[in-house]
Amino acid sequence: MPVRKTRPNATETSRERPILSVLAPFYRDDPSLLLRGLDREAAELNGAVEVVTLDDGSGDEDLATRVALTVSRMALPARFVRLHENIGRAKGRNRLAREAKGEWLLFLDSDMAPDSPRFLGAYLDLIEAGAPPVVCGGFSVHQAPDTADHALHRHMSLKSDCLSADVRNLAPEKHVFTSNLMVRRDVFEAEQFDEDFQGWGWEDVEWAMRVSRNHPILHIDNPATHLGLDSASAIAAKYEQSAVNFARVVAEHLPIVENYPSYRLAKALKKAPLLRTWRPALKAVALDGNTPLPARDLAMRLYRAALYAEAV
Repeated sequence: MPVRKTRPNATETSRERPILSVLAPFYRDDPSLLLRGLDREAAELNGAVEVVTLDDGSGDEDLATRVALTVSRMALPARFVRLHENIGRAKGRNRLAREAKGEWLLFLDSDMAPDSPRFLGAYLDLIEAGAPPVVCGGFSVHQAPDTADHALHRHMSLKSDCLSADVRNLAPEKHVFTSNLMVRRDVFEAEQFDEDFQGWGWEDVEWAMRVSRNHPILHIDNPATHLGLDSASAIAAKYEQSAVNFARVVAEHLPIVENYPSYRLAKALKKAPLLRTWRPALKAVALDGNTPLPARDLAMRLYRAALYAEAV
């Protein structure tokens, strides 16, 4: 059974229903830094925003205690839902949406940190001005620690993920990340995340592909920092997980995904002889901290494409 905070914050009675529900799932990561960052805007929001965070079966009593304490001290209306079994990324976000009271949903990963002191205020301004049904704020590494262990992820993020809204709007569905995604409730209720996706990767882009058939997707410059950059080995492990999900996307959305560079590269590598034999060498180069970052970046992208080649 979920565990909820029972004592309401002072602002929870300031309006009958929030406009925006911030939804932050976590699994063994502490979302407290994100929660405290959001709470800095509380005085300006007058109860228009609520926060719901969900522990997706971390099984960590100390972590749950810390999060519950953080939530209890928030000025924003806030709730903590705790699951005792892990249900996964797609199911967890769908569950959070059912917990939400607002007419708009803002999905944030637990290891994000708003870059602007008016991060939530900017979304409310957009809603008041007549926002389109899906809005993506963007992604940065401005506040992320600059360490050798995370150097490759930082380099890859700056090249592919930390893009301006103008660039992201050229292929709106491709650049949808649940790390900073706002969607109108009725749109999400009609198109939820596909719960057949397992592990890491592609469930957010696949969702955007479905939604884009009927609704516009707008990218804006209201970014949040990804604080939880991964080591090179963790990136490789996620790519290995994501190959099955990529295959699902190819099967269901080929007319869209066949235009992506990742698909075209995977298709080209599929013809390469002895692919499985030399694929580990790409991974080894990507993991080698003594290799220049541009070469490691290229090797990691080729390694992902070599994994995806089996799906195309």
